[in-house]
Amino acid sequence: MAEVPASVKGMNDILAPEVSKWQFVEEKARQVLDAFAYREVRTPILEYTELLVRGVGEVTDVVEKQMYTFNDRDGRSVSMRPEGTAPAVRAFIGRAQWTREPVTRWYYIGPMFRHERAQRGRLRQFHQVGAELYGLAEPTADAEMIAMLATMLGDFGLRPSDLEITLNCLGEPEERPAYRAALVSFLAAHVDKLDEDSRRRLETNPLRVLDSKSPEVQALVVNAPALLDHLGDDSKRRFERVRTSLTALGVANEIDPRLVRGLDYYTGTIFEIKVKSGDLGAQNTVVGGGRYDRLVESLGGPRTPALGFGMGIERVLLALPEAAESFEPALNVFFAPLDAAALDYALPLAHRLRAAGVRVEIEHRTASLKSQLKRADKLRARLAVIIGENEVKSGRLTVKDLAQGTQQEVPADELEAKVRQALD
Repeated sequence: MAEVPASVKGMNDILAPEVSKWQFVEEKARQVLDAFAYREVRTPILEYTELLVRGVGEVTDVVEKQMYTFNDRDGRSVSMRPEGTAPAVRAFIGRAQWTREPVTRWYYIGPMFRHERAQRGRLRQFHQVGAELYGLAEPTADAEMIAMLATMLGDFGLRPSDLEITLNCLGEPEERPAYRAALVSFLAAHVDKLDEDSRRRLETNPLRVLDSKSPEVQALVVNAPALLDHLGDDSKRRFERVRTSLTALGVANEIDPRLVRGLDYYTGTIFEIKVKSGDLGAQNTVVGGGRYDRLVESLGGPRTPALGFGMGIERVLLALPEAAESFEPALNVFFAPLDAAALDYALPLAHRLRAAGVRVEIEHRTASLKSQLKRADKLRARLAVIIGENEVKSGRLTVKDLAQGTQQEVPADELEAKVRQALD
């Protein structure tokens, strides 16, 4: 016997009924994004590595440790996209999108790739709903995006009490040197409490130490200097405007002075949303995002204010307690032909119903009526159309309403009307 092929570690198949739960989340997300006037953009899975290094940040974990990178047949280094913002910015610049419309709202749904330790809620191929907003510097846009996410998570079935929305402000790049010096001084005085990775970060990117997953480092940085205390008046006023706008929109939130996010392009407002319910465990952050007002310019475009978010679909699914089976659409009609002649008679009837938008399954195999009705029940069919020798001769079909337990004869040319009546 041949060896059974294995899937790549950390990259999962998504089969029925689980895929129905995925489709529910994706469709709800699209509906909310459409209501906020976002339009879909689709970027390639492969990007030139240089873009991601410049866009994400050379001293981030994503670039240093996690990207799937290789040389293509032309000898150029390419990487599988680890996040959606840098590819979207590349597309924005490549199309000179700012000449087409002053404000651009894009969203995307698709897979991202990071080679990290596979665990529950953290996979090597994971999927995101993401959005990017270009052209608005106003802090009310930050609040609108966060409120949109709260609406979206509510439409998934999560309650406001299930959500923990935290914010911080990174300010402008010019404001960070003073804070960086204060943070380095604090961390250097406690270097014996830092793990190896944090000691390396202390030299290359000290703000990343605040994002350490080490419990000892987390306990230490509670007492570290706060970035908000080192911001200028304009940044502080802008951040306060974000929070007052969120209050006006009815979105509860808290400040987390240690929140820094994992990518280098952020400026100004950053945010995370955690879910306190469901089956997420420690990996309970489902959304993260913020402003990146300098990224478009750093990649060759004009100075463009921008902000965005990424939502992990796998984590959202773990937060929803309902079983995957409950998201599967019920079957409208099950055709149960009792012999070959009945199957031939049923095929065009089923085809016409499908063309009219009715969800139909027909049994092609030879099976008893009892076993066919058992399968119809399993598929949660509303109606079973039973066709045997008598039905073929008379043109009158036996239609069984499986929800009500009733049965009647229906002329073949009236079947669609009967189905519509039952479904309505």
